[in-house]
Amino acid sequence: DVQLQASGGGLVQTGGSLRLSCAASGFSFDDYAIGWFRQAPGKERELVSCFSTVGGTYFEDSVKGRFTISRSNAKNTVYLQMNSLKPEDTAIYYCAADRTLSDVQSGFGVDYWGQGTLVTVSS
Repeated sequence: DVQLQASGGGLVQTGGSLRLSCAASGFSFDDYAIGWFRQAPGKERELVSCFSTVGGTYFEDSVKGRFTISRSNAKNTVYLQMNSLKPEDTAIYYCAADRTLSDVQSGFGVDYWGQGTLVTVSS
């Protein structure tokens, strides 16, 4: 059974930190680009960060310097470390995996999506 399981969301105060995890089962992350997206109420889904198969990373401008992305091949898991959180980071966060980086970057035609984890940052 192929699955992406996102976890780690929660309620945190402004300036706090959370680490999101995206664990894959049924396939190996090694050959996949991985992305983290978020969707806030009333807003479109946006790409927050992504990790290419060769280790390249991307961060949306508003999270640069605050978020980092990493992966553990042994655990088949990708992490999104979120520091200095702001109320505008409040959203449902989704992870996505696809063999093609451009699909992850666009969010269209993605092979696998995680179910989403809610991040709420209080002011």
